[in-house]
Amino acid sequence: MGSATQAFSEHDMNCLASSGSVKTAGMIVVPCSMKTLSAIVHGLSDNAVTRAADVTLKERRTLILAPRETPLSIVHLRNLLRAAQAGATILPAMPAFYTKPKTMDGMVNFIVGRILDLFNVPHSLYPRWGEPGAEKE
Repeated sequence: MGSATQAFSEHDMNCLASSGSVKTAGMIVVPCSMKTLSAIVHGLSDNAVTRAADVTLKERRTLILAPRETPLSIVHLRNLLRAAQAGATILPAMPAFYTKPKTMDGMVNFIVGRILDLFNVPHSLYPRWGEPGAEKE
């Protein structure tokens, strides 16, 4: 098996991730624009990102979408709900302030750590709730 992660051009419709027969742990779309979200929830597989997301959902693999827009309109909220109903996990880039981050890296590490948690990847990017050192980054 190859690398744990691979990158493809969004224009490469023949990339490995666009085939359900290629086993993956899942997919992360971060940041996820509302255009990409809309394409995913409506099955518009017009580029490698939306095709791979479609395959991820149909194969019942982990799909994490980190929406980038704020504030959210009712159209955005409906599309986020549709994505969740289709099996995606919605993970907005909202840091937890209980970790008392002191830098932007601390806030980013929390989001990255939450994504890694969903793939059961061990990490020590942030202190977990109730653990010693929960007040440090």
